[in-house]
Amino acid sequence: MKRIGLLVILLVLIVGAVATAGAYVLSRGFSARDEPTAVEAFVARRLRHMGIPSRARGLANPVPPGPEVTGRAMAHFADHCASCHGNDGRGDTLIGRGLYPKPPNMTQSGTQQLSDGELYYIIENGVRLTGMPAFGEEAGNDENKESWELVHFIRHLPTITDEELAAMKNMNPKSPMELEREERIRRFLQGDDSQTPANSHEHHH
Repeated sequence: MKRIGLLVILLVLIVGAVATAGAYVLSRGFSARDEPTAVEAFVARRLRHMGIPSRARGLANPVPPGPEVTGRAMAHFADHCASCHGNDGRGDTLIGRGLYPKPPNMTQSGTQQLSDGELYYIIENGVRLTGMPAFGEEAGNDENKESWELVHFIRHLPTITDEELAAMKNMNPKSPMELEREERIRRFLQGDDSQTPANSHEHHH
């Protein structure tokens, strides 16, 4: 009887905790603009850790580091990752600010203390219930060279230079408006007076 009583108390506590959490979420609404609470962040980190197989956590990076690797990974990151994570990996972008949870600041310990295998697994498989997609083409592939090179670049982010950031800005994908403006300038420089750079309906902020 005593054990049944303890189980009932435990069940009541769990139901109460779930109800309290639900009421709190409803009171805040479902806006993606909010910052996750400390409890949510702690639980999410623990679940992420538990969701990565121990075999994957122990993988070693098979790609040797070097300037050429950094250069290739930098271009890859600028083209595929920077729209959410920013060229500097801090996540302060228009898309990043609109996600819930927000992209992590990858220059800080929360990312840098992950093993190479954990970083690789996240790049390849994504993270459920976040904006992080799976970039790997097939499950269980431990040999995607581009992803391993990205792991090296993530390690490089805390010491990235202003010169490298400027170079990455030129590698970022162009919006349709930017491409249109570049085309008008190109045609103007070739002598088409009807395509002056000022002949634009863009809104400048």
